[in-house]
Amino acid sequence: MRQIVLDTETTGLEPKQGHRIIEIGCVEIVNRRKTDRHFHQYLNPDREIDEGAFNVHGISNEFLADKPHFADIAQEFIDFVRDSELIIHNAPFDIGFLNAELKKLGRKWGKTEDYCSVVDTLMMAREKHPGQKNNLDALCKRYEIDNTERDLHGALLDARILLDVYLVMTGGQETLSFDSSQDQQAAEQTKTRIVDVNRKPLRVIEATAEELVEHEKYLERIKEESGGKCVWVDSGYD
Repeated sequence: MRQIVLDTETTGLEPKQGHRIIEIGCVEIVNRRKTDRHFHQYLNPDREIDEGAFNVHGISNEFLADKPHFADIAQEFIDFVRDSELIIHNAPFDIGFLNAELKKLGRKWGKTEDYCSVVDTLMMAREKHPGQKNNLDALCKRYEIDNTERDLHGALLDARILLDVYLVMTGGQETLSFDSSQDQQAAEQTKTRIVDVNRKPLRVIEATAEELVEHEKYLERIKEESGGKCVWVDSGYD
């Protein structure tokens, strides 16, 4: 399964008022593992950035003056996200801006949803944690994910942080390594091996009482964060 975690930065809050995308950041996940593929691009919006937006992301018109326009990178972007599932926090915001940019290019470009499906992690978080703050910073704190580099918003940085949040929120973070040599080594270790029947018995180390208590606490945490779907609690598994 191929998924793309996506975030954008913009000149303001409303595309209907002529605001534009100034940064797109995408990170690829395949079968719940981060790959080494990503898409990142700053864009010249041909308009001024609102002061409020600048205070959020710190991207200036001067910095964007020599950057390409959305039309210049549209095909590359579409090719990157095509046939994937987009993972976006507050998806209506980003999809609204992406569709506004595609609309400027002409009817033949269609909408983002014509190329891929969309999952809104903000809606997911609100269902899991009703009545609580569910912005990206709040989720990082709740799931103990390091976001200390996030002094200002940035599309690629936020996409990478959201990737970690999404994996934890949907069942536990799996390895993010994209080192193929590590994967090959792991595969080698799982091959069937013949055991010498004359070998000495393996030493069995029993868990201490303290370790058992910590184990139970960890299972209860999994149960709480999975909405009661932890199969190791109250299921007869040891």
